[in-house]
Amino acid sequence: MSEIERIAKFLEDAGTYFLATVEGNQPRVRPFGTVLVNDGKLYIQTGKAKNVAKQIAENANVEICACKGGEWLRICGELCEDNRRDIKVAMLEKMPDLKAMYSPDDESMLMLYFKNGKATFSSFSNAPETLSF
Repeated sequence: MSEIERIAKFLEDAGTYFLATVEGNQPRVRPFGTVLVNDGKLYIQTGKAKNVAKQIAENANVEICACKGGEWLRICGELCEDNRRDIKVAMLEKMPDLKAMYSPDDESMLMLYFKNGKATFSSFSNAPETLSF
């Protein structure tokens, strides 16, 4: 399993992770569940009309935190848009519940991948492990 696949598996196994953005000088945190690995990149998805999309457009530096059992994963990096149809199709195939809200030809579906990502696996019993991707 590659490092990026290991990161994605943790997010998938956790089910829900929390994405932190900034709006002005106020941090904003909300639950997310979308995750996709495609062409060696870690993707998430949201809607273009949502406040989170506007916050990312203003400041693409974000952080994710996910917990599973006694472990947690923090991911920081810059989110970049990739709205190719095949990426949208891959996300919708992986997460079919999204089809009730989005289609691959829908301009409101926003696909984002991490650039200059850093993931840190932590627990109370083990030393942190940091991976760059």
